[in-house]
Amino acid sequence: MDRTRIAVVGVGYLGQHHARLLAAMPQVDLVAVVDTDLERGAEIAAKCGTVSLAEASTLVGNVEAAIIATPTTSHVEMALPFINGGAAVLVEKPLAASVREADRLVKAATVRGTILATGHTERFNPAVTAALPLVSGPRFIEVHRLGAFPDRSLDIDVIFDLMIHDVDVLLAAVGSDVVSVEAVGVNVLTPRVDIANARLRFASGCIANVTASRISRDRVRKARFFQRDSYVSIDYAEQEVEAYQLVAEGGGRPAIRGGRIEVARDEPLRLELVDFVGAIRGNRPPAVTGRDGRVALALATQVSELIAKDAT
Repeated sequence: MDRTRIAVVGVGYLGQHHARLLAAMPQVDLVAVVDTDLERGAEIAAKCGTVSLAEASTLVGNVEAAIIATPTTSHVEMALPFINGGAAVLVEKPLAASVREADRLVKAATVRGTILATGHTERFNPAVTAALPLVSGPRFIEVHRLGAFPDRSLDIDVIFDLMIHDVDVLLAAVGSDVVSVEAVGVNVLTPRVDIANARLRFASGCIANVTASRISRDRVRKARFFQRDSYVSIDYAEQEVEAYQLVAEGGGRPAIRGGRIEVARDEPLRLELVDFVGAIRGNRPPAVTGRDGRVALALATQVSELIAKDAT
């Protein structure tokens, strides 16, 4: 088959890795990278064996797909021309700056009949894909996503930068609607929320306690699922999974059995791109759709609005 022609729009912290991985895929032709920082664009283009452009408009109609890795506020502006031109588009998380803008993207892709994917890379983390089949009817979930102060993504608060990863995974894992939300957040080093906690209650009765911070000394990426007679733990950063189960043995005292689950380690972003290209070439939906991104954004927005209301 012919190679799939793809462009990467925005080659900052994350976009550069999209370009690197796509350039190494034999079924992909990385047509160009686009960045308003001409020096940066030229640097990444040289590393990836492609060309650099300052404007994306000339690529519309000339590529089969585009990766949008620009600042969140420009996602709609950058993605819509490609969608309307019939290209498949993967938009980095969060899908858009607001639910209304996300709806515009989802509607445009539906009307045009093209693929819209959302870049929730943790869904492709091998630890997550190994653990989710073991999660069944969780009753309580504890999540911590903590990191040091970044030099990027300061245009959005920690809810849309970090917590939204876990919101998306939780929605996929629990498979139930969220019926109530409690949240608290604090601005520490920026005018935006730098640390936040949300307590989510699902219709199934499950409760999730989710903490995200970008002002922590240690880097932690962990989730623990407590369910009847079993426990599943995910370490996103180390790509490790542990699972334990209470087992009744011959009518005697129950025993705990389990331990570490084998995980085939890989780069989540690479797996995300493999899925996206596979969706294009196989004419199928991506694993994480634009609608999935919209649902995660709506819940993250609810958390953000509750924190803002509490601060006034």
